[in-house]
Amino acid sequence: MSETTTPPPTTSDFGIGQEQLISLSTEQSSAALELYGGVVGISNLLNTSLEKGIHGDEADLLRRRRAFGSNNYPRRRGKGFLIFVWEACKDPTLLILLVSAAILLALGIKSKGVKEGWYDGGSIAFAAFIVIVVTAMSEYRQYVQFHDTNEKKRNIHLEVIRGGRRIKISIYDIVVGDVIPLNTGDQVPADGILITPHLAIDESSIHGESTVVHKNSRAPFLMSGCKVDDGSGTMLVIGVGINTEWGLQMAISSDDPIEETPLQARLNGVATLFGIVGLSVTAVILTVLLARYFTGHTRNLDGNVQFIAGKTRTVDAIHGAVSIVTIAVTSIVVAVPDSLPLTVNFALAFSLRKLMASKILVRKLFACEMMGSATVICSDKSGTLTMNQMIVVEAYAGGRKIDPPSNGLRISPKLQSLLIEGVAQNTNGNVYLPEGCTGIEISGSPTEKAILHWGVQIGMDFEAARSESSIIHMFPFNAEKKRGGVAIQKADHEIHIHWKGAAEIILARCTWYLDTNDHLMEMNEEKMAFFNQIIEDMAAKSLRCVAIAYRPWKKEDIPVNEEQWAHSSILEDDLILLAIVGIKDPCRPGIKTTVQLCQNAGVKVIMFTGDNINTAKAIALECGILSSFDNAIEPCVIEGREFRALTDEQREEIAEKIVVMGRSSPNDKLLLVEALRKRGHIVAVIGDGTNDAPALYKADVGLAMGIQGSQIAKESSDIILMDDNFASILKVVKWGRCIYANLRKFIQFNLTISVTALLINVVTTLSSGDIPLNAVQLLWVNLIMDTLGALALATEQPTNLLMNLPPVGRRLRILENSNTSLVLRWLNLKSGEPLISNTMWRNILIQVVYQVSVLLALNFQGSIPGFTHDATDHGIKLKKTLIFDAFVLCQIFNEFNARKLDEFNIFKGVTRNYLFMGIIGLTVVLQFIIVEFLGKFTSTVRLNWKQWFICVIIGFISWPLGCFGKLIPVPHTPINNKFRRILHGRTQMQSGQSTTGERPYSKLVICCYLIVNLFSRFQRRRTSTHQVLYCSAVTCFVYYQDFQINR
Repeated sequence: MSETTTPPPTTSDFGIGQEQLISLSTEQSSAALELYGGVVGISNLLNTSLEKGIHGDEADLLRRRRAFGSNNYPRRRGKGFLIFVWEACKDPTLLILLVSAAILLALGIKSKGVKEGWYDGGSIAFAAFIVIVVTAMSEYRQYVQFHDTNEKKRNIHLEVIRGGRRIKISIYDIVVGDVIPLNTGDQVPADGILITPHLAIDESSIHGESTVVHKNSRAPFLMSGCKVDDGSGTMLVIGVGINTEWGLQMAISSDDPIEETPLQARLNGVATLFGIVGLSVTAVILTVLLARYFTGHTRNLDGNVQFIAGKTRTVDAIHGAVSIVTIAVTSIVVAVPDSLPLTVNFALAFSLRKLMASKILVRKLFACEMMGSATVICSDKSGTLTMNQMIVVEAYAGGRKIDPPSNGLRISPKLQSLLIEGVAQNTNGNVYLPEGCTGIEISGSPTEKAILHWGVQIGMDFEAARSESSIIHMFPFNAEKKRGGVAIQKADHEIHIHWKGAAEIILARCTWYLDTNDHLMEMNEEKMAFFNQIIEDMAAKSLRCVAIAYRPWKKEDIPVNEEQWAHSSILEDDLILLAIVGIKDPCRPGIKTTVQLCQNAGVKVIMFTGDNINTAKAIALECGILSSFDNAIEPCVIEGREFRALTDEQREEIAEKIVVMGRSSPNDKLLLVEALRKRGHIVAVIGDGTNDAPALYKADVGLAMGIQGSQIAKESSDIILMDDNFASILKVVKWGRCIYANLRKFIQFNLTISVTALLINVVTTLSSGDIPLNAVQLLWVNLIMDTLGALALATEQPTNLLMNLPPVGRRLRILENSNTSLVLRWLNLKSGEPLISNTMWRNILIQVVYQVSVLLALNFQGSIPGFTHDATDHGIKLKKTLIFDAFVLCQIFNEFNARKLDEFNIFKGVTRNYLFMGIIGLTVVLQFIIVEFLGKFTSTVRLNWKQWFICVIIGFISWPLGCFGKLIPVPHTPINNKFRRILHGRTQMQSGQSTTGERPYSKLVICCYLIVNLFSRFQRRRTSTHQVLYCSAVTCFVYYQDFQINR
């Protein structure tokens, strides 16, 4: 949003200018406010009614924006595309490649001229430039999307009073003069003055101190950005946008950075380990190649020695050395899987876009991936499991049932008058009757709206009832006490204190009741039992029970200040019961099916509510959280007070058994979440009220309702369900699991390429000193592996099969004092399910063994039909082109294998993933163009259709080989246990006993022997395909036998 230009106001528009309002808000002087006539005087100068607000038509809003500005602030410019290009250029390996390309370009032009000499350096520079641009484009796209998400988070919607009615508008549409209702949990949207007294405000966002400040007529100034900690009331807006302290802070603050998610942090560790391995292998390759080059063991394509000491020109020597360094550095680019965290970004961005289309706003990135691992969902009842569309369906007044509850004629006159007085005054809702209309508009919380609607039905005239008395003090509804009240003074100076809240709590404080003849009757044990039975009967019908009571008070005994009001507990006792009402809040359609699907997915659903325990049981049965009344016993069903009375150890012990918690306070919910987390669960909490905020904040993932949710609940949450639909949770869980599954697919694909490329390079280097894949070809492979591969595999749609799998859950921390803990953390080898599963290791091993065997056979004169050794320049280029083409096609075919890690049908749903098919098609087309038309740049030659066919067949074999591999069983014990035993230098037998005499390194020795034997055969140039396969098979057999023993 851009800042609105605000010219100075004219005196004909308003009686006060912007400068005076800014001064008043900045100084916060009550004396200065009194000079203007207090809040009433300011409202008159701003042409505002404190009861009905501004007119709110377009002309009025435009005048106010011109005079006082809009509720917006200038944004700092975000990072542009060139910034991401620059950041991509800072990659050390790419920098080395660019420097090497520049040297090769200069040396090539000097030795061969511009026409022929620019190919080597220019090709490498162009390939590196493509990698930089594609990487920058990908990251810039994610940045823009996350920036848009942040803007949606800031766009809060709230109620204002305009023309006498309450309407919902965006926070950006607030103008000076607006009258805004405030309730507990709301954010103060602009600078203003308190109209109705007594609000507790948390000003920590402004001052940094978490102390709560009480606002009243002596300190009425409210600052934008603060939170209402307690109470309810209204405020008059006197400052908006850049003219507020909050606006100034937001204008100079930068955008929220894209935080690193836990999954990205773990992947950085994996990438670090493989990076070290890649660097080590590359160092070996570089050392061997340079040693062979400067000792005269490296030859050109024509067979001539490249370097002869004392004879080779310096320029040629530098050219040869730089070419070697370039190839080695390019090997690092392919070997290091640095794109793993980027893949998480792709997956998150894709899922965020899909979730936003489903009206789900992800406020924090980690929440989406974390929901895929959730094991417990703790849900509030009202507004989440139920529709929050409440209506009074039963009522008892005067000691008898009112049937129907809307029949006010059955209520005695005095009782009716007291009920109307209490309903109209003891509320933060509103009843509005539009002029010329017969219908009414009721606003407020769902419970308030239901009671106000009942009040209208029994004869309440809201405006008249409120005008007959004045409010002395309000007792805001408190989630701990489960009640709220108001002290009023009538026209005859009589004082009434009205209370409303949880039925059994209000009833326990009643000592009297009014009967059907308006007689004051004592609440004896019989009547107390009668009313308690009414409450239990209502609760059994899933009704929320609310009691309405009052007591008269002497005027001379009324407290005179805030401190006395706060400590006058006697005002809550000796009450007179007026009525008990039962409010029906129907369950959401399909909620039982949704709960069942969550349970089938291994996610337990727990309900906590502030309602009566019997109401909670009935709702839980209706929603499918409880299967039958037989299960509705402790500790499956428990009250909050009983749970909080337990010790920490006892709470942890029964937390996993709890299914329903009734009469729970905010602290009870928090204690339950903490106990579940200590037991190792990943806990998601769903709520909409301010009382849910502590649990939302403490949970692993907090989900708030977007329509009915309070602002403090939204601020405490990580995900906002914009449609207030509990069923949306299934979508979040499914996408969270999809992110994890897609990441595993990419890891398998990525590591197959990295390990294959590394093995080919190291084997050919150690045996012949020649590498079949040059720098440009490796950069193209890197592009396939990183950006294109991540886009293709990270954007797979979730399937229903994901919901049949158990959640991953929380990973237990390994011992920090272990010498092997660092290695295990890098490998992600922690207790629980590892990121790289045994299935993935099996799939990687099979593809790597196949690809390395075939490609090395091609390189070392393998006996494959249609290919014979040709020592000429063209023959060597043809051999390297075949290896390059077969290698790339193997990856393209293997990309399909990676889609389904443990399923045989790898093509299921592939036609619906247009992005995947498009990337595969683009890769094939570009590969054909590179081989057939860009040979000058990539050092390749054209292939005939037979050669292409053979390369395609080599790649195609990856499919049946992948299916065959899935028939091979894998041990249930994660392979990380194998690493842990090796790293600790001990073995464990199936019985669990240790054998100190057995050495765990025997299989490693066998593998090393086989590899050395293979190298020696390569060196003597007498290796064929069957020899390569033989050595690989022996290695696999040794480890397979060990896996079988473990099983």
